[in-house]
Amino acid sequence: MSPPPRTLGRSALPSTAISLGLAALGRPGYLNLGHGHDFDERSVTAMRERTHAMLDAAYARGIRHFDAARSYGRAEEFLGAWLRTRAPASGTVTVSSKWGYTYTADWRVDADPPEVKDLGAATLRRQLAETREHLGAHLSLYQIHSATVSSGVLEDGEVLAELRALRASGTAVGLSVSGEEQAETILRAVELGAFDTVQATWNLLEPSAGDALAAAHQAGLGVIVKEALANGRLTARGALEPLARAAAAAGASQDALALAGVLSRPWVDTALSGASTPAQLESNLAALSITWDDALEAAVSGLAEPPERYWEIRSSLPWT
Repeated sequence: MSPPPRTLGRSALPSTAISLGLAALGRPGYLNLGHGHDFDERSVTAMRERTHAMLDAAYARGIRHFDAARSYGRAEEFLGAWLRTRAPASGTVTVSSKWGYTYTADWRVDADPPEVKDLGAATLRRQLAETREHLGAHLSLYQIHSATVSSGVLEDGEVLAELRALRASGTAVGLSVSGEEQAETILRAVELGAFDTVQATWNLLEPSAGDALAAAHQAGLGVIVKEALANGRLTARGALEPLARAAAAAGASQDALALAGVLSRPWVDTALSGASTPAQLESNLAALSITWDDALEAAVSGLAEPPERYWEIRSSLPWT
C-alpha cells in the first residue's frame, strides 16, 4: 500500500501519511538502535548512493515529502543532487529542511559532540544560504531545529523578522521541538501565529505532547511527527515485550504497529520514517495496512513513560 496523499495544514504543501526523514542517511553515524549494523561502507560516495537508492525507493512507493536539516551531514547535498537528476514534476513533492544545528562530526561516528546548536539570527541567515545552495527552488518548508521556550528563539525579534520575510517570499515556515518543553513550545508557537507547521516527537513511549499537537492542528498548523519509533526502541531491536505481544497478535512487525499508532491520531498529517534501508522502509509502510482499534490501543497503553525518563534514555543512546 502507498501512503495516501495529505497536505500540511494551512500551508497546503503536498505530503503523504508517511514521509522520509534523512537524519540517518546523510551522515555515517546516528543514535538509532542498531544503526551501526545497517551497512558497512560509510564513505561519502557510498552514503550518497545509499541515500539516492532510498529516495528512489520512497518515491516509487508514493512518498512525496522528504525532510532534511543542515546538521544531517550531507543530507541536503545528497537530496539536492537527487532532485536535480530525477527531476520530479514541480509542485509534486515537499522538501523540508531545518536550521539551528551545525554538523561538526567531520564524517566521524565517534565525534563528541556531533553537532552544535545556535538559534541566533546570524546562524539562520548563514544556514538558509547554505540550504538554498543545495536545494534551490525545491525548498518548500524551512523549520527551526529543536526550538524550545527556554532558548528564547520564539521571542527573538530578529529571528522572527527573518522568518516573516522568508514566509512572505513563498517558503513555508515551521519549527521542530524536542525535550520536556515540547508542549509548552508548541502552544507558544500557536499563539505567535508565525508558523505553518510543527514537527514534534510523539510515539507510544512519549505521548505527552498530544494535546498541544491537537491544538496546533486545530489552529491550522501542519503536524509532522518525528521519532515515531523512538530511535529504534519501538522496533524489534528495542525488545519491548508488550509491543512484541501486540504486534504478534496483530500479525504485524513492531515498527509497523508503532507507526500505525501514530497515524491513528486524527491530528497527525504525516509521520517521518527514519529508515536506513529499503527493507526498513517497506516494514514501516506496512503500518498503512493496520486498522487501529480499541484493543490495540489498550494493548500498548502501558508503554508510555514519564517524559523526563523518556528524554533521559534518549540522551544516553550512543551514536553508531
